Amino acid sequence: MKPTTPNTRPRGAAQAKRRPDYLSIVARYLVRILLVVMSIGVLYPLFWMFSSAFKTSAEIFADPWALPNTLSFENYVKAWNQGVVAYFANSVIITVISLAITLLLGAAAAYALTKLNLPFSKTVTFLILGGLMVSPTMILVPLFQLLQTVGLYNTHAGLIIVYVAYRLPFTIFLIRAYMLTLSDEVVEAARIDGANSLQIFLRVIIPLCKPVLASAGLVYVLFAWNEFPFALVFLNDTDLKTLPVGLLDFRSTLQTDWSVLFAGLGIASLPMIIAFAIGQRYFIRGLSEGMGK
Repeated sequence: MKPTTPNTRPRGAAQAKRRPDYLSIVARYLVRILLVVMSIGVLYPLFWMFSSAFKTSAEIFADPWALPNTLSFENYVKAWNQGVVAYFANSVIITVISLAITLLLGAAAAYALTKLNLPFSKTVTFLILGGLMVSPTMILVPLFQLLQTVGLYNTHAGLIIVYVAYRLPFTIFLIRAYMLTLSDEVVEAARIDGANSLQIFLRVIIPLCKPVLASAGLVYVLFAWNEFPFALVFLNDTDLKTLPVGLLDFRSTLQTDWSVLFAGLGIASLPMIIAFAIGQRYFIRGLSEGMGK
C-alpha cells in the first residue's frame, strides 16, 4: 500500500478561518465612530441650551461657547414665574388626556381588527391607514371651520379631539402590527374559560401589549408635547396655550432676554428627556416587535 500523504487543505482552511477579518473590524470601528459623532450632534445642543440658561444675555453674546461662571437657577425661576408654569400645565393636561383616549381607542380598534374576525376588517384597516397620509396643513382650514361650528374652537377639548383623531391611525397601525404576533390560542383559551370579548381585551390582550403600548405612548407624547400648528390655530387665549405656542409669545415678551428664554426651553424639553430615558427599553422593544409584521 502507498503511504498516504497528509492532506493540508483542512489545516489551511482552519488557518484562514483564524485570520482576523480586517474589513469587518474596520467597519465595526467606523460604525462606533459614527454613533459617537451622532451622539455628540444630539447631546451638545441640549448641553449648550441648558448651560446658556445659567448665563446672562451679555455673557451669551460675549462668548456663546463658554461655560457659565456660576450655577444660578435665577433664570429658571424667572421663566417659571413669567408664564411657563401656565403653558406647562396646559401641555400636561392636553397630553395626558389625549394620550389616554388615543391608547384606549387604538388598542380597542387593533384588538377588534385582529382578534374578533369582523367582516370587512381588511377594508376598514386600509381606510384607517389612509389617515397616515393626511398632512396637518391640509386640514387646518376645514378643522377650524368645524370646531367653530360645534363650539369647540379655543378650547382644550377641541384640541384634544383633533390630536386624538390625527394620531389614532398611526397608533392603530402600530398596536395592530404587534397584536398580529400574539397567538390566537391565548384568546381561544380565555374564551373557553368563559371570558367575554371585553374581559379578554382588558385581562389578556392589554397585559401582553405593554411594550407596544409604551412605544405608542412615547411616540404620541413626543407629538403632543411639541405639536405647534394645531395649537397655534385652534387656541387663541393666552391662558389656554401650550408650551410650544406659549414660548413663542414668551420670546416676544422677553425681547432680548435670551438666558430666560433658554431656561424656558430647558423646562419644556426636560419632561421628554426623562420620559425617553425611563421608557427607552419598552420603546425599542415595542417598535422592533411591532414593525416586524
